[in-house]
Amino acid sequence: MAPVPGGSYAAFYPVKGEAPQPVAPFWLDLQPVTNAEFLAFVREHERWRRSRVPRLFAEAAYLSSWAGDLELGPDAEPAQPVTFVSWFAASAYCKSVGKRLPTEAEWELAANPASDDPLALDEIARRTLAFYARPRGKLPRAGDTPPNAHGLHDLHGVIWEWVADWNASLALADNRQDRDPENDAFCGGAAAGASDPESYATFMRFAFRGSLEATYALHHLGFRCARSTPP
Repeated sequence: MAPVPGGSYAAFYPVKGEAPQPVAPFWLDLQPVTNAEFLAFVREHERWRRSRVPRLFAEAAYLSSWAGDLELGPDAEPAQPVTFVSWFAASAYCKSVGKRLPTEAEWELAANPASDDPLALDEIARRTLAFYARPRGKLPRAGDTPPNAHGLHDLHGVIWEWVADWNASLALADNRQDRDPENDAFCGGAAAGASDPESYATFMRFAFRGSLEATYALHHLGFRCARSTPP
């Protein structure tokens, strides 16, 4: 894990008059949890095996890239980030190793440099947009991307990652109805409430989080763990 000093986090979709949120220092995994690490978890905790997990906690696609309950197979190499895991499963894994999922504020603070570093911001946008444009395919090994300023790998351009409060930031909905008096309630109207309307990569990340349900298990969705105290 690496220490992240914390700081002040300004929400991407702030409530009117909302001040930036203070974030206490915390620790974050250097890279996403891998298939090998999650396999060790399900070996020890049988209820989280693919054939035994209740549908209340994970949809049918849960660990569907694996060959079996305790077999990774050719589509899930040990060093690749684990994906097809639900929020419930990710939370249970973190708890089993004495950690937790990071909050949205913590993840965003760790993943994005200060706004006075335009080169770093441009690189994040480039890598993230390339990820959005890439067709579904084989995932790289966890930790293969260069570390950021905190020494953390793979925060952009590899997979999406669960956060503890994944549904905390909701964009304005397209809620048009007959005789609707709200002129700003239209498709794309969420841009009006964003703190940075020009950041398309961030729009996509928050839109993706807003589309999730806790049972979802998706191809490019994994996680990493956090701690409030040193490991």
